[in-house]
Amino acid sequence: MEKRNSPRCGMTMQSLSFRNLSLLALMFIAAALAIVLKPTHFEVDPSSQKGYEKIIPNKFGDWLTEENEGSLVVNPQQEEQLKELYSEVVAKIYVQASSGRKIMLSIAYSADQRHENQIHKPEVCYPAQGFELLGIKKDLMQTRFGNIPVMRVQTRQGRRVEPVTYWIRVGDKLARGAIEQNLARVQFGLRGRIPDGLLFRVSSIEDDTVAAYQLQDQFVDDLIGALDPVDRSQFIGDTVSSNSATTILSGVTRALKD
Repeated sequence: MEKRNSPRCGMTMQSLSFRNLSLLALMFIAAALAIVLKPTHFEVDPSSQKGYEKIIPNKFGDWLTEENEGSLVVNPQQEEQLKELYSEVVAKIYVQASSGRKIMLSIAYSADQRHENQIHKPEVCYPAQGFELLGIKKDLMQTRFGNIPVMRVQTRQGRRVEPVTYWIRVGDKLARGAIEQNLARVQFGLRGRIPDGLLFRVSSIEDDTVAAYQLQDQFVDDLIGALDPVDRSQFIGDTVSSNSATTILSGVTRALKD
C-alpha cells in the first residue's frame, strides 16, 4: 500500500519552512537597516575594562593553572591577526588536582563587534590550523546560574582528538553560530550601538568525547562560580536562561518597531 504524508506532517514541515524563511527575511531587513543607520556609539568603553587576565583566577576549587604549556592551546587566529581582531586574548591550561586531567581555556575579547570585526568561530579557525572537523552541534550547558547556550565542536589533528565547547557573548546576549551572532549584533545596531564581544572556549585532549564534555561543564561551573556577579556577567551576560535565537529575534523585532 502506498504511504502518504499525513496532513499534520505536511503542515509541520510547511510551518517550519515558513518560520525559517521569515527568520532569514527579518534578519536581512534588520541587517540592511543596521547598515543604513551606521551605529557609532560603543556599548562599552574599552578604557573601563579591568582586563580578563585579572578577572580569571589561577586557582579555584579543584583547579590550578599549569605553567609553560601555552603551546598546547590552539589560538583562534595567528599572532598577527590576534592583535588586529581582539583587544585582549587570554590562554591558560588548568589541571584538576584530584584527577590530573587538563582543561585548556581560551578567551578572546573585542570592544568592537561590527561585522568586519566580529569574533571568529572555532569551527572556522580549527580547520584553518590543520584540524579535521568531525562534528558540531548546539547544546545547553547546565550550571548553577542557569543554562548556557553553547556549541560543541569535535576536532582531530592526527592522533590528537580535541572536543571543544564555546559560546560567544555579543553585548549582554549569548550566541551560537553565525545566525544568532549576527542577529545579536544587528539588534544593537538598530539602536545605534556597537556591542563588545567575547569568545569563551574550553577544550581538552581526550578520545572520550562524552567524558570530555562532562569535565568541561564542571570546569565552567566551578570557574564562573568563583567569580563575583559583576565579573561573571562579563562572561555569561546579565541572564543565561533567556539567551536563544527566539529571544534575540524578539529583540530585533522590538527594535524594528521602535
